[in-house]
Amino acid sequence: MNVTEVQEYVPVIGLEVHAQLLTKTKIFCSCPSTYGAEPNTLVCPVCLGLPGALPVLNREAVSMAILMGLATNCTIAEESVFARKNYFYPDCPKNYQISMFDKPLCADGFIEFELDGETKRVRIERIHLEDDAGKLIHEEDGGSLVDFNRCGVPLIEIVSRPDMHSAEEAGAYLVMLRKILRYLGICSGNMEEGSLRCDVNVSVMPAGSSEFGTKTEIKNLNSFKAVEMGIRYEIERQIEVLKNGGKISQVTNLWDSGAKKLVTMRSKEYAHDYRYFPEPDLLPLEVDDEWIDGIRTKMVELPLERERRFRKEYNLSSYDASVLCSEKKIADYYEELASIAGDPKLSANWMMREVMEELKEQSVSIEQFSLQPERLAGLIRLVKENVVSGSAARDVFKEMVKSNESAEEVVRRLGLEQISGEGELEKMIDEVIAENPREVERYREGKIQLLGFFVGQVMKKSRGKANPKLTGEIIKRKLSG
Repeated sequence: MNVTEVQEYVPVIGLEVHAQLLTKTKIFCSCPSTYGAEPNTLVCPVCLGLPGALPVLNREAVSMAILMGLATNCTIAEESVFARKNYFYPDCPKNYQISMFDKPLCADGFIEFELDGETKRVRIERIHLEDDAGKLIHEEDGGSLVDFNRCGVPLIEIVSRPDMHSAEEAGAYLVMLRKILRYLGICSGNMEEGSLRCDVNVSVMPAGSSEFGTKTEIKNLNSFKAVEMGIRYEIERQIEVLKNGGKISQVTNLWDSGAKKLVTMRSKEYAHDYRYFPEPDLLPLEVDDEWIDGIRTKMVELPLERERRFRKEYNLSSYDASVLCSEKKIADYYEELASIAGDPKLSANWMMREVMEELKEQSVSIEQFSLQPERLAGLIRLVKENVVSGSAARDVFKEMVKSNESAEEVVRRLGLEQISGEGELEKMIDEVIAENPREVERYREGKIQLLGFFVGQVMKKSRGKANPKLTGEIIKRKLSG
């Protein structure tokens, strides 16, 4: 589809994100909310919906939901009401979900994020609590098994307004939402484990119109890539239908990641289809100012605020600040490193290259990384003081990751002290000049970019120990004669 066709129509996108809360127990019972246990071992009469079993609300789940509401600039309701959302499906043993309908816990907030250098704001319609359903496991022979361990795990549903107008915008919003959840420590954000799931509502309307088109829904998207691909596919499909004189049907789709297309699941439900009514076994939830103020003390510096501070305080690029603030623990590590090393920019370079590459190679988090900030800061100081060259420092870094040695100990053991004495450097430089007469001639003819070649030869001869800056200065002086 060409750009002109897209400009004739304006995509309108809203997201409904389900985030699993990191409470120790489920929302209405004392069963553990652990991921990965043997199927159907973390269940009880309450989460199985057996007759006579009564729910008891998990206070910590409410506190986490309020914390997310505060982080997204929402108003916290003094009174909210749980409701039964009725539907029949094999993974829902009660035949209803306990959720919130007309009186949610949090409402009327917003999230800001940056995209292509521009600050975007997406309004949050509501954040409410609910319990999760179980998990169906479909077998190759056509049969299905059900694991009820996830039944009753606490969720918050974060419903945005239809404020996004491209797949990229929706993707950036979802990335920021996940960052906030993880910064607050209330959700792991692991989409592959189902702890963060996304439903997308998509419609298109003619450019200049104020009336929304008919929306369709894409259910249970479990990766950022799937969200963006599904949205692009649906936008193109709807525009094509409208340009050919057709009408959009309000349906619910599933994204087929293998075929990279949408598959219609059912016609879209409306609120009345679920026959909502107040949950008779739970009193209205009342939240007072004292409770909210107590939760407010747990608020941390949020990712976008931290990115902006990093850019201003440490003079980092937008990209570097974004990567370093992608996880709270990575940002914490960087700030400690920069403080000890006394060089924010050099510390950022080491974080962006060596540290990130090592984390990826080892498949570990920054909390599991063996090299603590104070040890890495010791290496950075050696580089700044010209005790060791940048290339040799990378070898020292690898050794430090494997051992408990300090940077000084590794440098001493491997004999990697940088050569900065002019006499010793001049001897190696003279040898390199004598070995490369043709390159010397070309340099003197104006090919000054060959300076890098000569420095490289000296570095090779010194096994990476020559001071590259001083080496370059001596070579220029010798070749200018």
